[in-house]
Amino acid sequence: MTMSKVKSRWPLSPATVRAVLSGHGILGLAFAAVIYLVCLSGTLTVFVHDLERWEQPARPVVSRIDDTAMMRALDTARAQVPTGSTLYASLPSAGEPGAEITAYSPTFEREWSIDAHGALLEKATAFSEFVVNLHIALHLPRSWGEFIVGLAGVALLSSLVSGILAHPRILKDAFHLRRGGSRRLQEADLHNRLGIWTLPFHVVIALTGALLGLSTLIVGVLAMLLYRGDTAKVYGLFIDAPPAANASPAPLPPLAALLVEARRRAPGAEPHQLIIENAGRADARITVTSERLRLLVPQDTTSFDSAGRVLKDRHPRDLAAGTKILGGIGQLHFGWYGGLPVRIIYGLLGLALCVLTSSGVTIWLARRRDRGRAVPQWERLWASVAWGQPLAFTLAALVTIAVPTGGAALWTWLVATMALLLGCGALRFPATAIAHGLRLALAVAMITLGASHLAIYFFTPASLGLDILLLIGGGVIFLSGKYSRASAIVAKRVGQRAIVSK
Repeated sequence: MTMSKVKSRWPLSPATVRAVLSGHGILGLAFAAVIYLVCLSGTLTVFVHDLERWEQPARPVVSRIDDTAMMRALDTARAQVPTGSTLYASLPSAGEPGAEITAYSPTFEREWSIDAHGALLEKATAFSEFVVNLHIALHLPRSWGEFIVGLAGVALLSSLVSGILAHPRILKDAFHLRRGGSRRLQEADLHNRLGIWTLPFHVVIALTGALLGLSTLIVGVLAMLLYRGDTAKVYGLFIDAPPAANASPAPLPPLAALLVEARRRAPGAEPHQLIIENAGRADARITVTSERLRLLVPQDTTSFDSAGRVLKDRHPRDLAAGTKILGGIGQLHFGWYGGLPVRIIYGLLGLALCVLTSSGVTIWLARRRDRGRAVPQWERLWASVAWGQPLAFTLAALVTIAVPTGGAALWTWLVATMALLLGCGALRFPATAIAHGLRLALAVAMITLGASHLAIYFFTPASLGLDILLLIGGGVIFLSGKYSRASAIVAKRVGQRAIVSK
């Protein structure tokens, strides 16, 4: 009996395969949108302290506060929060003016600003909070949101590495930018040059973002491998164990004296944060962290018990290199060190990363079109993401001028995002026309936001710079949109004349 060669058949029908491929493409586009959203919100998060001052420009911002005033503010805050809450008090510094208190417990959270006399001022920074929560957890349940953001960091890091490996002429083409050819080639060159020259920064941002987002997963894996699932032992390697529980009422020790003692133990460092755990209880712990000008991470830490006795005193010389690196991940990721110059650099490089992400998807869609496999609906959806998300953010900021508290920013962003996705997906206009329209809408929204805020607060110094930047940025985007539209029309007419002449 002869064995005949049997031709294997794929168990799925061609129609099913096409549907699966379509779903695969949609998932890829959705994850690219998440990466873009994380990059865009992260760029704004770098300036979160500036945004908070812009939202409340009349709020006093102290550059120095004495210990007595700080203790008065902490006493007032402690009287307004449940017993056992944790208080985080930020002291002003040369690079970051302003003093604040955050009270937190699993069922309670509240924030105040502090004036020079120690009086508490309620914070109303709905847009800033919306941006930060969107970047950290996408406004999802914290564990799930951080996990997705961490995966986005891993995907971004993989894209950066694979992009470099896919360009063997990377060094030779580093200074090469083709002009006057097809628009796709020009965008590809711009994409590649941005990727090359900003690569170190983007790798650091993607890596630190992945570590921060996946920290819970990493701790869980280490606990399973080393401590039979006991995550507390893993956290204990980096975080001091909580004090022995004792819920008996107890007053806080004189905090001014604790600050004096912390300064004495860390000459050359200046206290910048107090953390009061279990405030109002006998098991309270007060930790003073201090910063040094030439160090990325504030590494001088002195802890006291409820009686004012020193529990722990730690300085940079006491820390291992790994602990210093772990302590610097957050600062390095968000750029909250070095003052305004560092934030400006992070902001520009963050915008470059947004352009890199957006142009990468645009180039991929254009290549599909050139190969006869165009997906016009995906092109329209991506245009609604690339230009629609900055527009949705601007609309959310505009709403918070009228409604500075609550979830107005989040709901505005959600409604705008869904309306843009559904509207652009249903419309049959070319993606370029949708992108052009959204660009002009963004320009108008930015100008409206800057002008409205300027009119309401009437040239308040704390917000004047950002208002002017919004007006200038909106004007530049508007003019660039008009110019690009005119250039496209001219190029189309030239091409048509060339065809006719032949």
